Amino acid sequence: MAAPVFRPARREDVARIVELLADDPLGSGRERFEDPLPEAYYAAFDRIEASDGNSLTVAELEGAVVGCLQMTFIPGLSNQGADLALIEGVRVDTALRSQGLGAQLIAHALEVARARGCQAVELFTHKSRTDAHRFYDRLGFEQSHVGYRIKP
Repeated sequence: MAAPVFRPARREDVARIVELLADDPLGSGRERFEDPLPEAYYAAFDRIEASDGNSLTVAELEGAVVGCLQMTFIPGLSNQGADLALIEGVRVDTALRSQGLGAQLIAHALEVARARGCQAVELFTHKSRTDAHRFYDRLGFEQSHVGYRIKP
């Protein structure tokens, strides 16, 4: 596999990112990958792009978007004012999984977080995603917290 290029997502990448997000059992139930793509996705991209506290990254191989992730940078008072980064929406094209691309994408995200001065990086993955759990364990992440979610 050629070396991937990691870059900030552009508006023209939104449909491909949504396609990646929709390409699994959980994502297919919550995303709407259709033509035309619902405007809500573009509005969300515009908010992400306008925010200094958010970063949407894509992985490219030979000009094609094959992976993505989003990071949110959270300033905090806890831990003596330490900032942290939250990684979400990590996806790699199904055909390219288990070839090291996901590990490279996460390594890139950790470099970005380090450069921004973050003292910790957190991520959440659905409890049903056992393959993802093994992946993050292998990369050195620890299951240190219990997460909860509610829809307001």
